[in-house]
Amino acid sequence: MNKELLLYEIRKHGLTAEKVSQAIGISKSAFSKKINGKSEFTLSEIQAIVKILGLDSPMDVFFAPQVS
Repeated sequence: MNKELLLYEIRKHGLTAEKVSQAIGISKSAFSKKINGKSEFTLSEIQAIVKILGLDSPMDVFFAPQVS
């Protein structure tokens, strides 16, 4: 997942991580864990985020190649 791109998209839409977490039905701390790679977003969470943010390229955000 591309954390920086997701956070950019959230800010670009005038939202906060907390508002997005509420909109998709998870806690702020669960959202933080998912953004920071400590757990994975579910398919339904990804679909909800894509809809909320109107993402044209969700693959770039959620399935970015891993860089080491």
